[in-house]
Parts: sequence; C-alpha cells; structure tokens
Amino acid sequence: MYRISWPNRITITRILLVGPFVVALLNLQDPVWSEWARWFALVVFGLMSVSDGLDGYLARKLNQESMAGQILDPLADKILIFSSVMLLAHEGTHVTGALLPPTVAVIAVGKDLIVVLGFCIIYFTTSKLYIELQKVGKWCTTSQLAMIIAILLSPNLPVQLSLLPNIMWWLASALAIAAIVQYYRIGRSYLVRYEATVKQDVDNAEK
Repeated sequence: MYRISWPNRITITRILLVGPFVVALLNLQDPVWSEWARWFALVVFGLMSVSDGLDGYLARKLNQESMAGQILDPLADKILIFSSVMLLAHEGTHVTGALLPPTVAVIAVGKDLIVVLGFCIIYFTTSKLYIELQKVGKWCTTSQLAMIIAILLSPNLPVQLSLLPNIMWWLASALAIAAIVQYYRIGRSYLVRYEATVKQDVDNAEK
C-alpha cells in the first residue's frame, strides 16, 4: 500500500491551511473581527511559510524527493498566492491603508497561469512531465510571500517602513515578469530539443 511521505504530508497540510487563511482575509473589513482576522491570517501564513521550507528540507534529508512532491509544492504556493493577491486587491477584503494594486495582482496571477499553461503544452506535446525549477522563480515566490506579510503587517509598521509594502509588491512584480521570460526560454528550448530528437528518430527509422 502506498504511504504518503512526511514531506508530502506537510505540503498537503499547507494546502489545507489555505482554507482558514482565506476565511481570515474575508473578515479583514469586518468592524468587529478585522484586527483578530488580520493577526490570525498572519499566524496561519507564518505556519505555511515555515512549512514551505520544511517539506523540501525533509525530502532531501530523508531522501524522499518525488515527482508528486515536485508538483504539490509549487501548487501549494500558487494556490496560496492566488487567493492572497485576489483578496488583498479587492476593496471588500483588503488591509486598510494597503490595498494591493490590481496591476500587481494581475501580474502575479498571470505569471502562474502562463507557467501552468506552458507546463500543459509541454506535457501534451511530449507526453512527459518536465519540471525545471529556476532561482528566479524561487526568488519571485519568496518576494510574493514577503509582500503578503508586509501588507498584513502594514498597520503596525513604523513610519520609517511605511513604504515597505509598496516596495515589495513592485519588486515581486518585476521578479514575476523575469520568471515568465526565463520559463518561456526554458520551455521553448526543451520543445526544440524534443522536436529535433523526434525528427532524428524518424530519419533513422527511414534509413
């Protein structure tokens, strides 16, 4: 019987925690629960952020790296970031004084949609799962997570750090655009190599 590894259990738990996190964000503008909701969201988000590094560490330490983990881990990040930016950019669920610009939300969501679309194109073209993580992609995810923390903390930031959320959301947007360009080049290069290999196999078969 297949047993789910501990790293994957942690990743799945992180995905499940998105539920209470979203519920907290939905109450950010509630006059009674807004402050409690914001701090609860921060605590849950902190747990998810810590688990994001823990599952990868355990997978390497216990030699339990798997294809399922390589898919679930970025999927958990994408679900978290998608739900966060969509709610933090909405008038009814944003943090007071730190409304995320719609442009930033569109770039964040668009980046993930483009990456997923590229993944699907490669899979349906080659019938193979191809995942090649890049540093710029990790930097982008890290900056987006830091951006969300900065937004949730914004009401408590000192005056000297009042611009931190603004700096973080434009930095995250720049890295998202850089990640799109990088992953496009990698995907295109992989498809070119694949088509060349298929053509060579056909030519050899015809000889």
